[in-house]
Amino acid sequence: MTTLSTLESLKYAYPETALAFVLVLVILLDLVPAIRQRRIAMTMTITGLILTLIATLVHIYILGREGNPNAGYSLFEGMIVFSRFTLFFKVILVLTALLVALFSIRSPQVKAAGEGEYCTLLLSGTLGCFLMAAASDFLMVYLSIELVSISSYVMVGFYRKDRKSAEAALKYVIYGAVASGLMIFGMSLLYGLAGSTQFGQVYEALAAKTGQGAVSTASFVFSFLLVLAGFGYKIACFPFHMWCPDVYEGAPTPITAFLSVGPKAAGFAALIQFFYANLSVPGAGGTFHALAGTHWPWVLALVSVATMTAGNLGAVPQTNVKRMLAYSSIAHAGYLLMPFVMLSETGLQAILVYLVIYLLMNMGAFLVLIVVAERAGEELKDFRGLGWKCPSVAVPMAIFLFSLTGLPPLAGFIGKVWLFMPVIEGKWYWLAVAGVLNSVVSLYYYVKVVRAMFLEGIPSSGERMERMAVPALYQVLLWALAVPTVWFGLSFGGLSELAKKSAQLYLGH
Repeated sequence: MTTLSTLESLKYAYPETALAFVLVLVILLDLVPAIRQRRIAMTMTITGLILTLIATLVHIYILGREGNPNAGYSLFEGMIVFSRFTLFFKVILVLTALLVALFSIRSPQVKAAGEGEYCTLLLSGTLGCFLMAAASDFLMVYLSIELVSISSYVMVGFYRKDRKSAEAALKYVIYGAVASGLMIFGMSLLYGLAGSTQFGQVYEALAAKTGQGAVSTASFVFSFLLVLAGFGYKIACFPFHMWCPDVYEGAPTPITAFLSVGPKAAGFAALIQFFYANLSVPGAGGTFHALAGTHWPWVLALVSVATMTAGNLGAVPQTNVKRMLAYSSIAHAGYLLMPFVMLSETGLQAILVYLVIYLLMNMGAFLVLIVVAERAGEELKDFRGLGWKCPSVAVPMAIFLFSLTGLPPLAGFIGKVWLFMPVIEGKWYWLAVAGVLNSVVSLYYYVKVVRAMFLEGIPSSGERMERMAVPALYQVLLWALAVPTVWFGLSFGGLSELAKKSAQLYLGH
């Protein structure tokens, strides 16, 4: 991978530059009272995110024209990586932020609490996710995680008059501080052992020093486990998931949607780069570098099973749909960890495919929750009769929930097939069985919502039911998410091919 100087790196940092420019512009213009009263911050944010998306897509096109589409560049003296892999994640991240901004346009709480501040936090959180997804240095990983975390803390407690929101923000800060402390301690130990903060150089020092017996491999194991704790907090995997239900329930629903996809996707990108660069053996067909007899595939497999089981069992008794989706998000982190056990091309490709599908179905489910909560509430009983009051909302919700379960012919089914493929190829049959059993459990609590919408609150003969009016913007967004959720279940070749090209950079590094 070619390392570029700071000046040479600038031409490959257009997405981050565009996002930072819009962020500064929103802050400055929001200070002008006349502009602040016109409330154009949201319009500027949406426009800036669209421009960032265009810049990212242009970069993908430019990289494809440079002869080797799977090549990458190490930017800013090795701080971040520019490749198809990182660009793939940036598209997911900017689409997530754009959808959240569109979800928030009609929010009365956002307008009351400060639209400019809200947009600033959303943009800064997205910028942090961009840097986290591309980080290739311990220092950049930590700084980007802190940028995402601090922005998220404030966004979760954005409704200052809401006691539940304030409680969620406090819990988020406490858990985040502990996780950050563990991660930075682990990184400092790795720096002391390896003499470098660069990902690739840590592997070289690891192989040399452990091979010569100069350093105890137990020290490396302990350091990697501490760093894994920090990543585990960000993706909400067991046992670092306990903050997730309370924070998701107390946060404004658009912010909950952002947290369920954006930081989680960026966390997986950073986790993949960290493990592939530091613990995978180049050219060994997908194997982990063994430390003190530690079998990393077994560690990750056990974490995967514990995460999906804790998420699904926690979701079963929930009557609050928002809290149920929080536990569902934990379970999906467990599903995504299954192919991570294998360092094969298929495993990495499966994670990328499923993240795109997860973006569509999860954001769609939260949008329906926003629509229902504005008129009734977030409890399961508030969804009773939705199929009769507003079929145009209930039908997409059923599509999203069945897709999250993994039922054919929806995209969630194809996504889970991709997740199971590398596990079965690697003969981890018990892990695949655990994933299937957890998917069966998830069907129970997803169907509860569908049953409430279509089989409860049915009007009796001659009874007239009040129809629910839904804004045109929400209708368009719902079907814009529902149609691809169905389409990728029927035709997924283009998505899988794009994911394959994006995954190839790290194979053999």
